[in-house]
Amino acid sequence: MQVLDGLHRLKVARVRGDTKILARLVDGTESDAFVLAVEANVRHGLPLSLADRKRAAVQIIGTHPQWSDRRVASATGISAGTVADLRRRAGEDGTEARIGRDGRVRPSDGSERRRLAAELIRNDPGLSLRQVAKQVGISPETVRDVRGRLERGESPTPDGTRRLPAKPHPLRLSEPDFGHAVDQDRLALLERLKTDPALRLNEVGRVLLRMLTMHSMDGQEWERILRGVPPHLYSVIAGFARDHARVWAEFADHLENRATDLAAG
Repeated sequence: MQVLDGLHRLKVARVRGDTKILARLVDGTESDAFVLAVEANVRHGLPLSLADRKRAAVQIIGTHPQWSDRRVASATGISAGTVADLRRRAGEDGTEARIGRDGRVRPSDGSERRRLAAELIRNDPGLSLRQVAKQVGISPETVRDVRGRLERGESPTPDGTRRLPAKPHPLRLSEPDFGHAVDQDRLALLERLKTDPALRLNEVGRVLLRMLTMHSMDGQEWERILRGVPPHLYSVIAGFARDHARVWAEFADHLENRATDLAAG
């Protein structure tokens, strides 16, 4: 009967003299309870500080070594790359397979699967993320990362070396892909989309165009915005950014699934 979330609300109820409260009971181990408490405090109220979230991630890595970096990251509100770094520092990098956010078990070393995905993408660029993911046995997000690396002339594995010189990158953060210069061909495609009557002449299409334009800024503009975020809001804004990124990723998956269904029948 340990309180996972709502200690302050429980205290207020007692002060008011309440004898009953609404509550959600969860059965599980102490380590599972800790994960639920962290998830709750990352997503609402006064968010945990970055240091607190990192400490929580280290504890979860210790109690759930079979969890993937992305699953730990989702629970603690930090990036998967940061989780991987914390895992290496903690010496917990020996698990042969890990459980992802979707509950599927995958090898912890996905280098070979990334290479297979890269080969499929090269041979058939029209394959959707889910089609490649299903054939190779990795997540659609990993396929998205592999495709992005190939487009930038990089190795499909994170620890690989670049095959082509890197473009200038004015924004230097822990996440190397963030703020990368926008591809000029993609910008030109966006300008053509703005003249497409199917989008331009209806409200939903105009909203979509505004959203795409808003997120098509180059690294220098992202850097300017980054520097304008007040320090006391770093964690809050980071939480919103991650939530929005997940929404865009799900949106892209739905579109690619629809495209696959149309092509199939």
